[in-house]
Amino acid sequence: MSKTITLNHITKIEGHAKLRIVVRKGKVARCELSSVEGSRYFEGIVKGRKFYEAHEMTSRICGICSCAHVIAAISAIEDALGYKASMQTKELRILMTLAERIRSHATHLYFLALPDYLGYDSALAMAPKYRNELKQALNLMKTGNGIIKILAARDLHPVSATIGGWLKLPEQEKMAEIGVLLEKALPDAISTCRLFFSLKYPDFSTKGDFFSLMQKGEYAVLDGKFGAGKSNFDKSEYRKFISEYHEPYTSANFVVRNKKRYFVGALARLNNNFGFLRENAKKMLKECPFTLPSTNPYHNNAAQAIELVHCIEHAIDICRNLHIKKEKVVKMKLRSGKGIGCIEVPRGTLWHEYTLDSKGVITNANIITPTAQNLLNMQEDIREILPSMLNRKKEDIILEVEKLIRSYDPCFSCSAHFLEVEWL
Repeated sequence: MSKTITLNHITKIEGHAKLRIVVRKGKVARCELSSVEGSRYFEGIVKGRKFYEAHEMTSRICGICSCAHVIAAISAIEDALGYKASMQTKELRILMTLAERIRSHATHLYFLALPDYLGYDSALAMAPKYRNELKQALNLMKTGNGIIKILAARDLHPVSATIGGWLKLPEQEKMAEIGVLLEKALPDAISTCRLFFSLKYPDFSTKGDFFSLMQKGEYAVLDGKFGAGKSNFDKSEYRKFISEYHEPYTSANFVVRNKKRYFVGALARLNNNFGFLRENAKKMLKECPFTLPSTNPYHNNAAQAIELVHCIEHAIDICRNLHIKKEKVVKMKLRSGKGIGCIEVPRGTLWHEYTLDSKGVITNANIITPTAQNLLNMQEDIREILPSMLNRKKEDIILEVEKLIRSYDPCFSCSAHFLEVEWL
């Protein structure tokens, strides 16, 4: 006799996913996590297009991470053409990347993750009791959106950032305005840390490695080697270490390093780079109830909260120290070549790779998202944690599985949520 649980809508994740679990005689016989994606073929769509079209087209991969895809694509194209961006251009790109992380982390923490721990179905249901906390969330999100709009002309799918510079540079007065927004948001980020430090996280340890960009002397954003500790490699070598594959039950990519699963995201960045946090973020780390390095994926929520403080402080430093000067967009000298963009974005490390011919036409493209890199680790973590909860109620099992998935802050680019748990 078999028993099946079907949940047609898994709430509070970005996008849509399917999970099938089969339990036989008290043991997990099958665990298949997949992204129910529509076939959008972005890597194919950009083939045959001009080099300057890649970042505009690939920003549509994800609305909430549109800035990330723009900067990763620009970085890859400039790498292919042998161009190094100016210090000012790079700092403004970092500022936009930090702003997107601020709004994304705030959205995930308060509206997707927090209801799990407070016993609510949604953030809306929390509003009567947790009005002040949600106001903090909205202020942080508004701050991130406001910065992006100033820098990029709009808060989604930015249009000012381009290959060789910025189509429109922000005025110095606007940089000061951004600084004021950030200063006002810092107390909310600190309160967010303390709120998420107070939550009780399940005791669980993943067997995956924790990888991120690492750059000497920096909490890496746009540059660095990828890996952990001394086990790292330059972005130009990524195909020697990272491989993608498919399973018959999903259209999504699975990604492994040396055939082993790994974790990317805020907790990986914190594990590898915590020594380079800004002042208040370091103070928050001292208040944190767990020590680093942590191998508990649920701690990714607290790690995002610490990053909120760090990102705000880093962005404040840029606004204080960067004096905007007139710079024209540099006209690229065309050549054939291959370029790779590897940057840190809200959910982890994002890869863009493009091959150009001598006329600047894209002949090949490869894009690896953080969720694709985390997908195998999520699946195997679910497989490992399930035996400890099989004697619980069906509703509790579903909630705990969803909570684990949401701790990764995944972004599934798809159109339907589906969860099925079957006992045989």
